[in-house]
Amino acid sequence: MEANGKMESGTSGSTWTPSHNVWLIAASVMLATFMEVLDTSVATVSLPHIAGSLSATTDESTWVLTSYLISNAIILPSSGWLSSRLGRKRYQLLSVSIFTLASMWCGAASSLGMLIAARVLQGAAGGGLQPVSQAVLLESFPVNKRGQAMAAYGMGIIVAPLLGPLLGGWITDNYNWRWIFYINVPVGILALLMIHTFVEDPPYIKRPKDLTIDYIGFGFMAIALTAIQAVLDKGQEDNWLSAVWIRWFLAIAAISLIIFVIRELRTRTPIVNLRIFADRNLATGTFLIGLLGVIIYGTTALLPLFLQELIGYTAYSSGFAVAPRGIGAILSMIIAGRLIGRVDERLLMAIGILIRGASLFMLGDLNLSMSMTSVIWPNIVNGFANGFLFVPLTTMTMKTLPNELMGAGTGLYNLVRNLGASVGISMVTTMLIRGEQTQQSNLVGHLNSSDPVYQSTLQRLTHFFGTQNGRGAAHYQALGLLYKDLHQQAALVSYINDFRLLAFLSLLCLPFLFFFRNVKTKGSKDGARSRGVH
Repeated sequence: MEANGKMESGTSGSTWTPSHNVWLIAASVMLATFMEVLDTSVATVSLPHIAGSLSATTDESTWVLTSYLISNAIILPSSGWLSSRLGRKRYQLLSVSIFTLASMWCGAASSLGMLIAARVLQGAAGGGLQPVSQAVLLESFPVNKRGQAMAAYGMGIIVAPLLGPLLGGWITDNYNWRWIFYINVPVGILALLMIHTFVEDPPYIKRPKDLTIDYIGFGFMAIALTAIQAVLDKGQEDNWLSAVWIRWFLAIAAISLIIFVIRELRTRTPIVNLRIFADRNLATGTFLIGLLGVIIYGTTALLPLFLQELIGYTAYSSGFAVAPRGIGAILSMIIAGRLIGRVDERLLMAIGILIRGASLFMLGDLNLSMSMTSVIWPNIVNGFANGFLFVPLTTMTMKTLPNELMGAGTGLYNLVRNLGASVGISMVTTMLIRGEQTQQSNLVGHLNSSDPVYQSTLQRLTHFFGTQNGRGAAHYQALGLLYKDLHQQAALVSYINDFRLLAFLSLLCLPFLFFFRNVKTKGSKDGARSRGVH
């Protein structure tokens, strides 16, 4: 085999080897991806500061997050087309350059409109970084070492969202919210230098002169994804289908999606190659990553809310309590990376699913008097599940996909994960609010004059406040304290129900593992046989 990025002829076909060390390539693409993923969560704890600085309401400031997600989602499925037309390396360099410039614009924004426009550009540039990084890693590493590549990739993807709120809170408290965007500039410059030096396009990525874009397909895809994301972000605030605009947006999304699918299946140059879903592993893995997106991001949204609203943690303290999830993730990534190729990936995924379910049941036992240790341990266990899920799932999903379709496959895979994340956040938020209302209705029935426990407690509290502040307002203070306690108990039960529902959803993933085709790879040559579409 030649070490100059050329082809090797063999009995089983041809394989390509990059010129540079594969771990230098991994570090190059992961630096850019880590920066992009970090920006999906780093601004969450800074929204009140951003709103105050730019004379906006807190509700208006949430568009700093949603505008990023919408533009990110639009680019994700088309990243395969863009990278195949422009080349992996050129597309990555372009994306990182625009992302870095947009980050400078975010930091310098003087109004909310300017910041949202910069975030839209930032999200569009970052949309292609994750799938293209995955494609580069899967292409550069031999088949029998792809598990190690996905372990390295998974560390960045999983640890970055956990560090985001912690880093964002620290920077905002100690410096200024603008620095959560400015820190991307030196990182982006370093990523550009490394990608330019170490990343190269494989010979089967041919850039045709005809760069015809399926504008019709892209337009309907953008309309559908924008409408879906807007509904998921704002649905709970306007009581879902009770709002006329939500019904219109859902209708527009459904019609646009149908036209988009028909268009992409009939055109000769689709911007999103939907035909690759004929690959059973890709279809199964993409469905599973969507379901796991619901579970993982639902958990990520619930726990900080629980800690801040019911336990009284600050934003930084809640981030600190959740951060140890990254310790478990790093440990499991190392273990899973070594086991891939030696142990059936479906078995590793089953272990990960069971561990995640157990951690969510642990979180379902939280109470109002728990210590921080009671939060940290379930999070470590929760994070430990990630390595046994993401590493083998990504490897198994792309295992039977030809290298030239890897970019298209990773783009769709990441899009469905992001959509699952949006659905998960909206689902748990809605269930939390409505569950709390239901529990309050159930518990308030006990607050009546015929209940001896209620009467005894009310009298005791009234007497206490009477001795402290006089008898005039003592009765109302006692009622206020009882209602506050009722509200906390109702919220606690709602949180517990949500965590347990996510635990059951996690276990629901197990049967789908049987849909994967297991193709054994003993080396790079044997792996070449397994990369055809079946």
